[in-house]
Amino acid sequence: MSPPAVPGSTLHSRACAVVTAASCLAHVWLAAGNHHAAWLNALTLAMVAVCLPCALHLWRSSNVAALRRIMASGVGMAAVHTFLLLASGRSAHSHAAGGPAAGGPDSSAAATLLVIIALELTTALLASALVARLRTRGWRGLARNDLKFEICGH
Repeated sequence: MSPPAVPGSTLHSRACAVVTAASCLAHVWLAAGNHHAAWLNALTLAMVAVCLPCALHLWRSSNVAALRRIMASGVGMAAVHTFLLLASGRSAHSHAAGGPAAGGPDSSAAATLLVIIALELTTALLASALVARLRTRGWRGLARNDLKFEICGH
């Protein structure tokens, strides 16, 4: 039995997939460029390994398990970047060109981290909004079964 059609869910699902895939590509670029310590590059690539398959599943259909993973990843990455923003006065972490000034954190690096945090929260919001739309359209049972028997559509 196929789930009921939700008007606009394909477009919404694909928007989530595109934003997630773009974030994955940005993280691969950062890891490949050695912009961070080795442990942070490994963590970055692990995040990509979790998020990219879910983005592919979302492109094909509105997979609730994938949406929940993307929500969790978005909130988690926002928390990590918030920590990096708050700790930037003590460390040299920066996504912007150049490092922090000798007198304190670089304001352009802080602005970049704020934009990244906003994008991660937007990704989580897009995914959570689609889960809510699917649940209100009668997918309540599918959402529960999706988590029990399926991990990102596998």
